[in-house]
Amino acid sequence: MLDARQLQALSAVVEHGSFSAAAKALALTVAAVSLRVRALETQLGQRLVVRGKQVRATPAGQALLAHVKQVQLMEADLLERLRGSDDQRWQSVPVAINADSAAAWFLPGVADLLARQRLLLDLTIDDQDHTHELLKNGTVIGCVTTRADPMRGCVAEPLGIMRYRCVAAPAVVARARTPQGRLTPHRLLALPAVIFNRKDALQDVWLERHFGLRQARYPRHFTPAVDAFERAIELGLGWGMVPELHLAQRTGNPPLEEVIPDAVVDVALYWQHWEREPPTAQRLTRAIRDAARAALLPLPAPHETQG
Repeated sequence: MLDARQLQALSAVVEHGSFSAAAKALALTVAAVSLRVRALETQLGQRLVVRGKQVRATPAGQALLAHVKQVQLMEADLLERLRGSDDQRWQSVPVAINADSAAAWFLPGVADLLARQRLLLDLTIDDQDHTHELLKNGTVIGCVTTRADPMRGCVAEPLGIMRYRCVAAPAVVARARTPQGRLTPHRLLALPAVIFNRKDALQDVWLERHFGLRQARYPRHFTPAVDAFERAIELGLGWGMVPELHLAQRTGNPPLEEVIPDAVVDVALYWQHWEREPPTAQRLTRAIRDAARAALLPLPAPHETQG
């Protein structure tokens, strides 16, 4: 039998990244937290965390943390049934998602479920190419990701396509064109790009797909917040990749112009989650699936090819 206090200590250490931060969160001494984690490692006969400046879980620790989160959700579901609907408690659901999806379709799609089921959303924002790492290490119960192949013990459900267009303020687009009105890569790459963060590679995908350029060098602004990112483009700081969903919601905002009309990048998104989900997680999965179906472009059938 696994000791609940030891599991709690392990979860806190990995979540907060250090023994001292975990001790503060649990109102314990650092020594007490360390003893609990070491006792758990001794019982299982293997290391569960890599100790250092930033503590991280080993593969065994990741598997154990995923188990802990499953058990916590199952216990919460059981207690809810035992208490009855009149005494329903709030419970947390940790999820990882890309910033563009969060505001455009994810939050509107799950808001009603969160309120009805008294769920507390613990949202981690990361690039869609990296969110699966948080599911793999046991930090979250599910993630919106570009990874189509399911990880061990997980299911990858296709959600749809998020389409991006390369846009800029009209004055920036004009500077990227020749006097004859032709856009050239040389002129464009002399202008800064506005990029969400250093994990964001959409602009490089766009340059390779539509100009055949790889590892292009150009000046870059980094603005890791959706509102600041789009505001920077509006202000003429540079060109950038904006979801079609966001462009459709820009009523009343300063105009943006496509750098190359209809030169898009389609990003296929998937919902990766545990294969064996407790009822609460199952309800969340259904809400996410329905929200994506209503907002995203459909994925092509397996025999079709994307243009």
